[in-house]
Amino acid sequence: MNRLEGKKAIITGGTRGIGRAIAARYVEHGANVIIVGTNEERGAEAREFLKGHRINPEQTVEFRKLDVANHEAVAEFGKEVSERWGGVDIIVNCAGITRDNLMIKIKEADWDTVLDTNLKSVYNMSHVFLRGMIKNRAGKIINITSVVGIMGNPGQVNYAASKSGMIGLTKSLAKEVASRNISINCIAPGFIETDMTGQLNEAQKESILKQVPMGRLGSTKEIAHAALFLASEESNYITGQVITVDGGMTA
Repeated sequence: MNRLEGKKAIITGGTRGIGRAIAARYVEHGANVIIVGTNEERGAEAREFLKGHRINPEQTVEFRKLDVANHEAVAEFGKEVSERWGGVDIIVNCAGITRDNLMIKIKEADWDTVLDTNLKSVYNMSHVFLRGMIKNRAGKIINITSVVGIMGNPGQVNYAASKSGMIGLTKSLAKEVASRNISINCIAPGFIETDMTGQLNEAQKESILKQVPMGRLGSTKEIAHAALFLASEESNYITGQVITVDGGMTA
């Protein structure tokens, strides 16, 4: 069963890691997908990777270089997409960065960059694309937050603030647009095997795994499964929720 056949989806941070895994899952289920990122070489590689997951050659699989923290740029992108597609069915906000440090050592620029990329981008994408969803009286927005936004983590005050803010935005916005048949939800991954966790040494990994009842890191595909469910009609009565995929960390 192709659960997203003909749907039009935009995935920020879609050139690697969790974002790319979500994009692949959507393409496998028939969606037309535009992945958004800032690295052209990585974007081109991801586009070719995703094309290999299409179920028919007519599916759109594209990469767009875009600074999602820039509202003007996102607005221009939204105008182009609207003219081509007439609207978007699914938005996945997965763009995210870290600039970890203790609070007293965090530079203002690192605070601003993390909040702009991780949180303001969600405002930008929602602000630009929601109007079309309201007009169509349908839509799904899925925001990729983190268990750090729920639990906090030393040395990640800026990151935790951005991810916690995403949860508050999701819950409030969900209430604003629920009557228009638009659902807004979060996925909060735990520790997932990505480029970021790949940089950890063995002692750090061992310390992390002690916090995970399942005793292992999650995979990007496991996050993508949850994102597919939230994008499908099977989740139509779910909105304003945070789905944790964390091996039991926050249980």
